[in-house]
Amino acid sequence: MKSTNGVLALCGCCLLFASAVARADDPQSDPHAHHHHMMQGAASVTRTATNYAVPDITLVRSDGTRVNLVQDLKGDPRPVLLDFIYTTCTTICPVLTQTFAEVQRRLGADAAKVKMVSVSIDPEEDTPARLTEYAKRYQAGPQWEFLTGTLEASVGVQRAFDVYRGDKMSHSPVTLYRAAPGGPWIRLDGFATPDALLDEVHQQVAQFSQGGAQTR
Repeated sequence: MKSTNGVLALCGCCLLFASAVARADDPQSDPHAHHHHMMQGAASVTRTATNYAVPDITLVRSDGTRVNLVQDLKGDPRPVLLDFIYTTCTTICPVLTQTFAEVQRRLGADAAKVKMVSVSIDPEEDTPARLTEYAKRYQAGPQWEFLTGTLEASVGVQRAFDVYRGDKMSHSPVTLYRAAPGGPWIRLDGFATPDALLDEVHQQVAQFSQGGAQTR
């Protein structure tokens, strides 16, 4: 049954991707045209390692709790997967979120050992209540945080991780991974697969534990 569920989840990702690409034929009538054209060339993923400075910014979890991002990320020893989404997005975000959901499913009992964070780039619409509904849709576990806040706070976080594009309609698929506090962030530009993210989790944790990652 677990294997069947995994296949269905991956099929869902493929269907979302195919549907989004198919809608790219009429860019003038489609506000998501930029996303559709981006997805047509989404097969390639660029991987880079960067030392981003986690910003001292306060956001709000989907349960309404205020959280300082420095304390939330630097104070947690677990590996971190981070992405940027908004709940009304119909192209990029469902694919990114379904990928996180599949990673969570495949980690199984080890899912609690990996912190997952999705930051809203549309905080004026994405209230904690809306993020809670969105999280339930993807069966997010307690280790997967959905964060919102003020527009200023959201933009500040986006700028800190170099994903701010001025408008939510212009955002691109980016997933960030950090093995441990003090380690570099691995940046994956494009639609990283569940396999790719799981490889990062296993490889980077092993590398960091052996002293291969440089602290700052």
